[in-house]
Amino acid sequence: MTKRPSPFVWNFTTVNLVLIPVAVVINFVGKYIAAALKLPLWLDSIGTVLAGFLGGPWVGAVSGAVNNAIYGLTVDPMSFWYLITSIAIGLVAGYFAYTGWTKDVVRAFVLGLFIAVAATVVSFPINMRLWGGQTGNIWGDALFATLLAKDTPLWLASLLDEFVVDLPDKVATVLVAFAAFRALPERLVVLFRPKGGIEKI
Repeated sequence: MTKRPSPFVWNFTTVNLVLIPVAVVINFVGKYIAAALKLPLWLDSIGTVLAGFLGGPWVGAVSGAVNNAIYGLTVDPMSFWYLITSIAIGLVAGYFAYTGWTKDVVRAFVLGLFIAVAATVVSFPINMRLWGGQTGNIWGDALFATLLAKDTPLWLASLLDEFVVDLPDKVATVLVAFAAFRALPERLVVLFRPKGGIEKI
């Protein structure tokens, strides 16, 4: 029986190196669409999640890091602060994809919940430092103000502010990435995987 390689195998083949800039472009497109439609979401991690699904945790993590670095250099320097959040999203997406969480939509939905929790835990301390605990999202900040008015501790109000935004955003992000992933032919998917890695189905 062939031993499956570690989920965290260093899998930077030529196709995965090409995948990274493609993932960055997808992230930018998702963010543009969310802004153009004035959605209360970010949708700026679809490419990161898809890269994690295809190439594994490290490819997803590097895709997320490169995305934030480019956005920070070209659009908003504050993006550098959230680079670690994007890395966490890529790592979680890649690990769970490797262990079978892209086989059906129910597991993909639950994976979206996991990624929302990871993104919240990493992001809310950054929000505390930069913005006094707020996210800049109208839904989350409305909850933040309400909780503070009821004497909720600042850290908890900030945590919940981030979570109520990340929850729908990351679930939607994962489901879009899942749909794209499942639409790819198996012969293409296996090109991104290490030998002995998982298949799509």
